Amino acid sequence: ALDTELTGRENLDFHARMYGLSRKEREERIEYVLNLVDLVDRADDLVRSYSGGMKRRLEIARSFMHSPEVLFLDEPTLGLDARARFTVWNYIKRLNKEEGITIFLTTHYMEEADKLSDRVAIINNGKILVMGKPKELKNRIGKDVISIMCSHPEKLREIVERTDLNVVRTTNNLLVVSVNHGEEKIPMIVEVANENGIRIESISLHKPNLDDVFLHYTGRKLGG
Repeated sequence: ALDTELTGRENLDFHARMYGLSRKEREERIEYVLNLVDLVDRADDLVRSYSGGMKRRLEIARSFMHSPEVLFLDEPTLGLDARARFTVWNYIKRLNKEEGITIFLTTHYMEEADKLSDRVAIINNGKILVMGKPKELKNRIGKDVISIMCSHPEKLREIVERTDLNVVRTTNNLLVVSVNHGEEKIPMIVEVANENGIRIESISLHKPNLDDVFLHYTGRKLGG
């Protein structure tokens, strides 16, 4: 945890002293990491005056003060808004590229894993179910995903299960199916729904993402 009664610079200096860096090494390293995470202008302000995003950036800067070969980041953007999260993503990518550090990152944000990772492991109940490059994992799912909000999802499920559509899940008023050439299947879904008195409120099509990969291998939504 950061010491909020110290400045950003003092937090970094304290951490560097713990790892035995000389005064010259500390000064050079502090300036470098502050520039990397864009905190030079606020370096001498007390950390208690920092926003959540600034604190997270300082924590990341502190973590590589001693030039580690491997860095573990546990949900580094948890609780940040979209803008702050995107900013932290950029710093993590720069850190990996410029410092050459291997980064192990845990996250519940599938978009984050997709954007940042060279390799992804899907973990459920403490076990790795599958691991690979994000693109490879999505290609394994292969099929398009159609999400249907309707009045009777279970009834529609019974109907589509008799076709070549693969039902992924039903929750509340939502039915999710996967199929090849999804754009060609939507008219058929609408037609059979109308024929059976099922009101469709909305229907959407998207290509597989890591959320779909997680669902495919675990059988549940993330956080479900």
